[in-house]
Amino acid sequence: MDIIVGIDLGTTNSEVAILRDGQPHVCTDEDGDPILPSFVGLSEDGRLLVGKAARNQWVLAPERTVKSIKRKMGQDVKVNLGDQEYRPQEISAMILKVLKDRASRELGAEVKKAVITVPAYFNDAQRQATREAGELAGLEVVRILNEPTAASLTYDPSQTALRRMLVYDLGGGTFDVSIVQAQEGVVEVLSSHGDTQLGGDDFDELLFNHVCDRFQQEHGVDLKANLVTRARVLMAAEAAKRHLSYHPFARIEEEFIAEKEGQPLHLNLEVSRSEYEAMIQSQLDRTMDCVQRSLDDANLIASSIDKMVLVGGSTRTPRISQLLEERLGQPAHQEVNPDLCVAMGAGIQAGIIAGENVGAVLVDITPHSLGIKCLDDSAGFMNENKFARIIHRNTPLPTSRSDVFHTYRDRQTEVEINVYQGESEDVRRNHRVGRFMVEGLAPVPAGNQIVVQFDLNLDGILKVTARERATGLQKQVTIENALARFEREERDAARERLQRLWLPEEPFPGAEEDFEEDYEEDIEEPAEGEVPELSPGPREGQREAVQARALLEKAERLIERVSPEDRGEVERLCANVRTALTDRQWDKVAKACDELADVLFYLEDA
Repeated sequence: MDIIVGIDLGTTNSEVAILRDGQPHVCTDEDGDPILPSFVGLSEDGRLLVGKAARNQWVLAPERTVKSIKRKMGQDVKVNLGDQEYRPQEISAMILKVLKDRASRELGAEVKKAVITVPAYFNDAQRQATREAGELAGLEVVRILNEPTAASLTYDPSQTALRRMLVYDLGGGTFDVSIVQAQEGVVEVLSSHGDTQLGGDDFDELLFNHVCDRFQQEHGVDLKANLVTRARVLMAAEAAKRHLSYHPFARIEEEFIAEKEGQPLHLNLEVSRSEYEAMIQSQLDRTMDCVQRSLDDANLIASSIDKMVLVGGSTRTPRISQLLEERLGQPAHQEVNPDLCVAMGAGIQAGIIAGENVGAVLVDITPHSLGIKCLDDSAGFMNENKFARIIHRNTPLPTSRSDVFHTYRDRQTEVEINVYQGESEDVRRNHRVGRFMVEGLAPVPAGNQIVVQFDLNLDGILKVTARERATGLQKQVTIENALARFEREERDAARERLQRLWLPEEPFPGAEEDFEEDYEEDIEEPAEGEVPELSPGPREGQREAVQARALLEKAERLIERVSPEDRGEVERLCANVRTALTDRQWDKVAKACDELADVLFYLEDA
């Protein structure tokens, strides 16, 4: 069987993948990194540098380094590398040669054939240039594969039923959106629009200009004037952009960035996610126009799309998912690493051509959203049970996300962080997985910023950190097995229900004490300094039981005159109340009654 690899030749980064045991595997370098920066350079002594070494050199010697060569593919131009001129195909061939050698080393055999991906809107000249680059690198290019087709293979490698997928691909230097139709193993691009001059590099430039303008206003020095200084600031801006994908603030710091009147100047600037997203909004609007044009060209409407997939590192910007979900009315999928998605699809296509069996791609994701309870008055009234998501469901693991919240009262010196898991906007319909107090906050006016960060690993261990932004005061808690916690609790509750079925009416001596001890072991004791949440004891359950039975009677009177859709919801909520009553779990009785009461209130007025 021939060895065929799949290559994503990207503007900013490139990767090579192989199919191993039916699964795509991205080959790594000696340090275990699957990503090869698409940089080519010459060292001071004339040695060829490709990848990280060239990217690192670009900061100090941009005149001896080439980046984003993909934007010039198919053009009749040459670029300077030291004192030599090269065509874009030759620079790309240097990147492909390193990827070829990386795969050969991992496979233990020489690689001679490859599938190479290109944007769907690449013209014939650009595709031919890509093929020539492969040949210059010593590769037989068995197929030029459209990037959205590769992405669709990663998510649905053996789709049989008719499915339409919108692939939104925003990389470092290029953007395209394509609508792909797959059925019985045949993948067809129905429409595609894009821009070869729009990508993460442009976002970096906007952030770079913002930083330079702020610095010039403060110090009267133009950081754009010097090539090395420009490269340093641009690299720092790119790092800040990446950080803002997961956190609400990023600090850009570069020491000794300039000099004025013999005194060194340092760059120290903080940028918020909202500031950054405002900078790039016009570019994002352009991509949304392409989304609509693709739908129009395919004669489809938003509801005709079965799945929406995000590809390319720049799609990690949260505003992109928000805009797409608002327009198409469905969640954007990013379970597969957007940096590696196309390479993995190319690896799958390479395996199919080589005659290998392909299985579904396996990824570790969080099955439920995780967030905190907060106040919300955006609708014109105070909602005390708003669920603020921090980690969204289907997020690949491990992950780290944070968001910023504000105190609601003047001189508020403490906040309670209640962590929930679920999908409802109302936390009362979700599951609480933990809570803790942050005390000793500065007694300042309302609006004191609290940054809440979630770190979730592959084992489902959630670390929650709350930090007062102004002072650095923070509190942290670790929640074990956050992903499967409620499955375990439901099993325990079921076990207790079954045990109670066999308990005699008059327990044998010591049985009651044993049961109470077991029950107490399940209660999570608050840590020192935390305020425990009070729950009623067995004798206090009488009030909840009376309220529950009254609500059930009320529901029975109303249920006959409501619509079938509402009837199903009422019956479900009634079942929750009865189950909680049977279990004598009074906190759950209260919660179930609240949910049922809310529904009955609206049904009475209907």
